[in-house]
Amino acid sequence: MTDDLLPAIPPHFSPGNREAITDHYVPKNVLDETVAFKFKVFIRLNASKIKFKNVSFEHSVFDGCYFRSCVFDSCNFTGCRFIGSNLHQSSFPGSRFDYATFERCQIDSDILTAWSPREENLKMRFARSLRMNFQQVGDAKAVNEAITQELDATSRHLLESWLSEDEFHRKKYRGLQRIRQFLAWVEFWVLHFVWGNGESITKLLRTIIIAMVAIAVYDANASNGSATILDYLGSLKDAPAIFLGTISRSFHTTAAASMIVAARLIALSLLTALLVKRFGRR
Repeated sequence: MTDDLLPAIPPHFSPGNREAITDHYVPKNVLDETVAFKFKVFIRLNASKIKFKNVSFEHSVFDGCYFRSCVFDSCNFTGCRFIGSNLHQSSFPGSRFDYATFERCQIDSDILTAWSPREENLKMRFARSLRMNFQQVGDAKAVNEAITQELDATSRHLLESWLSEDEFHRKKYRGLQRIRQFLAWVEFWVLHFVWGNGESITKLLRTIIIAMVAIAVYDANASNGSATILDYLGSLKDAPAIFLGTISRSFHTTAAASMIVAARLIALSLLTALLVKRFGRR
């Protein structure tokens, strides 16, 4: 194809400064390098037991790279993208991963807690990217750790987005947006309390127990207007059977019976969904 047939480049664009480095390796330690590793596309770059200290990798792409047992001390990985790379047993003390993403990478799960971003919104996205990465490589234990970190960061981010008075949040979430963030936090908190946002069997069982206690209190008062402790104990004993539908009470109102059936169906649905999610990662 001749140059005359090539599509014209719109005047809004200028050539970028990103350079591709293909099939190279790093033979020795790298210290205090702020330029050479920025805005690069590293393809199959290799390094083993190499120490990188105060090195800036900003907005670089690591594609099919191999970094085994390397130490990245106080390095800057802001905006980096890791694709199909192996970072097994590598550590990142003091390094920054703001807006970094991971795809199909082998990396130790301690990166989630030891070197995640400080800001809650960035920590949330960082954990989410690593969760998807661990799912791609089949690391179920790391997936669960990433989900825990993601949910914790999401909860803190939603809380700060409507409650905090710092300049960043008040400029970003104003007026109705602040109300929406509050409602989003309430929804998140309720779902987290009920079943840990789909991640906690313990919290779901706790919710079911609370529902049974409520059924027992209603049952005791519905059967006897002046319920005694013995009435409450008897109703509490029968509450699991009432909840599961094996015992029916003639003195329960239609509305109360319907609510019990609805609670049972919702609880069993949530339990099924939780088990499918948990074992589906294996």
